[in-house]
Amino acid sequence: MPAYIIGYDLHPIKGETYDELIEAIKKIGPCWHHLDSTWIVVSELSAAEIRDRLKKHLLKDDQLLVVKSGVESAWHGFNDRGHQWLKDNL
Repeated sequence: MPAYIIGYDLHPIKGETYDELIEAIKKIGPCWHHLDSTWIVVSELSAAEIRDRLKKHLLKDDQLLVVKSGVESAWHGFNDRGHQWLKDNL
């Protein structure tokens, strides 16, 4: 099953929280979240379908990026559990 990298840049203007966005990401499929605004989610959905499910939880000036993982990946500095998740899913 493909993995998608989801990144976002949020711009709360009145102290909004993004709990609904986080819950929506978790509902897409098995996920990993180790970096502040980056998630990796395993899902049968397309990148556009994931975008469409998540964008309704964003404010006007927020940005969202959904990228299907490619053939090659590399990482550094993650604990054993994070390393294993990445190895198994990317």
